[in-house]
Amino acid sequence: MEETLALIKPDAVERNIIGNILSLIEGDGFIIKKMKMMKMSSEVAKSFYSVHAEKPFYDKLVEYMTSGNIVALVLERDNAVSAYRKLIGATNPKEAEDNTIRKKYAIDQSYNSVHGSDSIENAKNEISIIFNE
Repeated sequence: MEETLALIKPDAVERNIIGNILSLIEGDGFIIKKMKMMKMSSEVAKSFYSVHAEKPFYDKLVEYMTSGNIVALVLERDNAVSAYRKLIGATNPKEAEDNTIRKKYAIDQSYNSVHGSDSIENAKNEISIIFNE
C-alpha cells in the first residue's frame, strides 16, 4: 500500500466543504490513516512550498496557505499518489475533468481547494513536514 498527503486548503475549510471532500476521498477507496486540522505557520508553508521559492506566485501561495485552517490527511491505497492526483483533477478547475474535486469545488487556479503530492518521494517529504515525522 502506498501513502500520499492531501491538504484541504483554507478556501475549502472556510466554505465548510470538508465533509464533501472527505466523502469523495473515501468513496474513491482511500483509507484515511491520519488527519488533523491546523493553521500552517509561515515557516512550515515556506518549507512545504520551497520548490516554488523562485516563482512569482510563491509569496502569494505562502500567504494563502497561512490565511486560515487547513485539514491535512495521510491517505493510503494502491497507487495512492497517482490515484489521488486523478481524483483532485487539474490545478485549473476549468481544465479539470468532471467529478474531480477541483472541478466541483475549486474557485479558481489559485484557490483550488486541495493539494496532493505529485510523487512518492514528495509524499514522504510532505508528510514528514506536516506530521513532524
